[in-house]
Amino acid sequence: MKAIDVYAVGNALVDYEFEVSVAELERLGISKGVMTLIEESRHDELVGELQGEKHKRACGGSAANSLIAVSQLGGKAFLSCKVAQDEAGDFYTADLRQNNIQTNLANDGRDEGKTGKCLVMITPDADRTMNTFLGITADVGPTELEEKALADSQYLYIEGYLASSPSAREAVRLAKKQVSKAGGKIAVSLSDPNMIKFFRDGIAEFVDGGIDMLFCNEAEAIAFTGAKDAFQAVDALKDLSVGFAITRGAHGALAWDGNKLYEVPTDPVNVVDTLGAGDMFAGAFLYGLCRGWNFRQAAELGNYAAGMVVSAFGPRLLPQYLTALRDRAKALGKGR
Repeated sequence: MKAIDVYAVGNALVDYEFEVSVAELERLGISKGVMTLIEESRHDELVGELQGEKHKRACGGSAANSLIAVSQLGGKAFLSCKVAQDEAGDFYTADLRQNNIQTNLANDGRDEGKTGKCLVMITPDADRTMNTFLGITADVGPTELEEKALADSQYLYIEGYLASSPSAREAVRLAKKQVSKAGGKIAVSLSDPNMIKFFRDGIAEFVDGGIDMLFCNEAEAIAFTGAKDAFQAVDALKDLSVGFAITRGAHGALAWDGNKLYEVPTDPVNVVDTLGAGDMFAGAFLYGLCRGWNFRQAAELGNYAAGMVVSAFGPRLLPQYLTALRDRAKALGKGR
C-alpha cells in the first residue's frame, strides 16, 4: 500500500479574495469569469484600485486546494511547488503545513524573488474571476520534484495551469514517467477555459499518451473537445483518458469509469462563491478512488464537498463543515 494518496505539481499562489461588483470589473478592464495572467505592476495597480470587501488570504493554487481537500478528508497528500524567500513564501509554507500537506518546501534555502499571488474577485452572482501574477512559481520545474514521494503515491495530479510554463511542462513530463514506472496513476485537470484558449498545446501534452483520470467543468470540456455540450464531449474525452469527470454546477457531474457513464445529481445549495468548487470536487473524488470507491460514490462525495465550498467565501471548507463532510464520506465508504 502506497503511503501517499495524491502527489501534485502545481502553481503556489497566495490567494487574496475580494467581493466586487460587475461594474467594478468593467471599470478596471478585467475579463469576468476566467483566469488572466498579469504582471506584478498590474497586480500592484489592482490592489490599489479594487473597491470591495477583502477576505483573509490563504495558500492557494488549484492543486493545493485539491490536496487540502484530500487532507481534510483524512488522506495523505504531497505538493511540489515553488515559492520565494519572502514573507508571502513564509506564509504559504506555513499554511501548507498547517493543513497537513507534505511538500518539497523548506524554511530556508528558497530562491530570491517574488512569491506568486492571485487576486480572486467574487461578484454578486457568485462567479469567480482571477488575475494571477505567477512570480517565482513560473519557474517551477524538475528540481522541485521528490522522486521518493512520487514513487510512493497512488496518483499524480497535474493542474492545467502549469501549461503556461516551459519548466513546469518539463517537470510534468518527468513526473509522469516516474509515477508510471512506480505503478501509480495520472490525473489531470483542464483548470480554466482561458488556459485551453491560450495554452492548448501544453495541456494537450499533459494528456498525451493517455491518462487515468481527467477533471474539467462543462465549459472546459466543450472548449477542449469542440463539442456542443457536455454529453457530446463525453465521446471525445474517452479517447484521452481512461476515466473522467465533468462538473456541471447545479446539474451535478458526469463521471465515466472506462465502461459506464454515471450522471450524478447534486443537492441544491445557496451559492455564495464558486472559487475552489472544481478543486474541492477533484480532491474529494480522488480521495474516494484511492479507497477503492466506484465513480458514482466518488462523484457523490465530490458534489457534496463542492456544494459545501460554494456555500461560503473561500476555496476550502470552513472547520465547522468538516465533521459533516467526513460523516458523508464514511457513509459512502460503507456502501462499497
